[in-house]
Amino acid sequence: MIKRPDTNAQRIKRHKRVRNKISGTPERPRLNVFRSEKHIYAQVIDDIKGETICSASSVEKVFEGSGSNKEAARKVGKLVAERAVAKGIGVVVFDRGGYIYHGRVKELAEAAREGGLTF
Repeated sequence: MIKRPDTNAQRIKRHKRVRNKISGTPERPRLNVFRSEKHIYAQVIDDIKGETICSASSVEKVFEGSGSNKEAARKVGKLVAERAVAKGIGVVVFDRGGYIYHGRVKELAEAAREGGLTF
């Protein structure tokens, strides 16, 4: 019998390892990315207070189109950057959530940089 590795468990393990090293502060919050099969989500988080400052996702009503492609990730990145800049946040720490920096995660990050966030 062939045993298939649990890729989500491996991702969570990588994410925990990264989270031991990075943390969001009020001056430099954490931009977290979560990617599912159908959608993509982004949050700007202050870990000291334990609160989400702003967020954006492809599930929202203002979002049009499919949420599972690079164009959707680009839209979500611009939207989260726009909301963060409106709240006075310009510098963040990027948390890729255990995913490799490729595809949808990379598009979201580049769009957030274009939107005014620095990381």
